[in-house]
Amino acid sequence: MKYKISKSDKKIKGEITLDGSKSISNRALIIRALSGLDFPIHKLGDSQDTQTLIRLLESDEQVLDTGPAGTTFRFLTAYLAFQKGTKILTGSARMKERPIGILVDCLRKLGAYIEYQEKEGYPPLKIHSPKAQLATPELSIPASVSSQYISALLMIAPTFIGGLRLTLEGEIVSRPYIEMTLQTMARFGVEHKWEGNTIFVAKQSYQAQEFTVEADWSAASYYYALAAFSDETDLYLNGLHQESWQADSAIAAMMEQFGIITTFTKKGVHLTKTPTDISSFQYNFLNCPDIAQTLAVTCAGKRCEAHLEGLQTLKIKETDRIEALITELKKIGIEAGEITENALHIKASSHNFEQVKTPTFDTYHDHRMAMIFATLALIVGEVLIDDPLVVGKSYPAFWDDLKTLGFDGATS
Repeated sequence: MKYKISKSDKKIKGEITLDGSKSISNRALIIRALSGLDFPIHKLGDSQDTQTLIRLLESDEQVLDTGPAGTTFRFLTAYLAFQKGTKILTGSARMKERPIGILVDCLRKLGAYIEYQEKEGYPPLKIHSPKAQLATPELSIPASVSSQYISALLMIAPTFIGGLRLTLEGEIVSRPYIEMTLQTMARFGVEHKWEGNTIFVAKQSYQAQEFTVEADWSAASYYYALAAFSDETDLYLNGLHQESWQADSAIAAMMEQFGIITTFTKKGVHLTKTPTDISSFQYNFLNCPDIAQTLAVTCAGKRCEAHLEGLQTLKIKETDRIEALITELKKIGIEAGEITENALHIKASSHNFEQVKTPTFDTYHDHRMAMIFATLALIVGEVLIDDPLVVGKSYPAFWDDLKTLGFDGATS
């Protein structure tokens, strides 16, 4: 199935109430499960990832299928590792290609009993009741791997007899996501000490607290891209906080270079636009890789030369996001290339976008590819998005929300 999306003008005006952050929602759900207590979590995300986690945490089935939900798989691996009984944790074909060995090795050192069901180091996993816990557990983990491994370990840390001392080796990838985890833990009464490259979490109990999830800054990034492509913007995005735990809130400062003004209100943010010319853009996305695609496509659509670094985790996401960007940007005449495994360069272009006739963008089963390439409808008139339902992974209402801003959309 394909989805054709277009807009008759280049004005972005309206009001969108964004869904709750998937990252914060999933952390709060794991913490609630670890606490053994029941307390309300308001504005949980409607994303497939979050809804899958809710369902699996409540399931009595032996086989738990996370589908393509990477965060859900990693958090559940750590959570189940120290629960009684035996579970098989599996996922989609792509999930079975995403490494899990580093996390499993760490959990085994802590006393977990986990077996690989197919390929060594990859899902699916058979997770048994744990062995004896270590009295004073200490672990070292490469800090260059997915921060989700580190977050998964930190959230279970206060349940251990002697807590957990976790040493991060090397350059830390996505540090704000680790800080988000620790801030969420603190919100539920669990404290930590972070000295140098070591985080120590003592044995503690999570406390029941009513909790409200902030809206998703990653989702907001696509509206910032639309604002950058627009002739005029008067847009309200509800649910976002100025003092945010989310690394992707950096989008507000980045988009100032494209003339987008962010004004915080009681309900969220108000976006307006001032005319500006930008010829080059450079940024290191080590701390916020989920908005790298947004900036890559924004720069391409603005015919702006760009050098994007800190992309090392993009190759092991839902798809190889660097390669996918290179391939799809060619469809609007933009040349992009990988300089190193961590960096992408986008050439400035004088290409006439009006000559581009309804490009069809492949999504590679990646929700973020679908949403950011949809914004190019504002540049080329109309685009076709293959596999449009993939947005359900993080933002099920995306296509409906675009219609409230005057976009026309139909399946074909």
